[in-house]
Amino acid sequence: MHHELRDVTAFDDELATLVADMFATMYAAEGAGLAANQVGVDQKLFVFDCTDGSDARVKGVVCNPVLTLPDPGERRLDEDDEGCLSLPGGYSACARPDWSRVDGVDHTGAPVTYVGEGGTLARCLQHETDHLFGRVFGDRLSARARKKLFKQAAQIADQFDDDWPASRRHTASAEG
Repeated sequence: MHHELRDVTAFDDELATLVADMFATMYAAEGAGLAANQVGVDQKLFVFDCTDGSDARVKGVVCNPVLTLPDPGERRLDEDDEGCLSLPGGYSACARPDWSRVDGVDHTGAPVTYVGEGGTLARCLQHETDHLFGRVFGDRLSARARKKLFKQAAQIADQFDDDWPASRRHTASAEG
């Protein structure tokens, strides 16, 4: 998870199948977004389905994203809790700008732009783009917060396969 992925270069049926599988995996895991490396694929691609600052649902696919954030002097930070499907059960406050923009292409190669102005979308665009460039949200936390995050995730780790979320298997007790 800590290395930059390769650009997507083939926009074909194989990629369309991967995107469909990633959405299915994300929904099964009850996530807001999923990056390709979370399912063992070395390509700059993520899927998402979450709400923006006005609670409107936004769903999309982004390949080869370019993330734009406000200038440091103009940033307003949102310190909401954040989680990650790679660390099920772990959540921590993580300061991120409350605005972000991602430009890229979808799985057909068509240009796409998504702008998150508050809400989950702004955070999700940053979180998923981070994955594609070798960063995880735990890297953005203090040592103490990171330790707490890993402890939370470890408490339920035996309910998930080692390659979760790629495996999509978790025990009945994990389903609640």
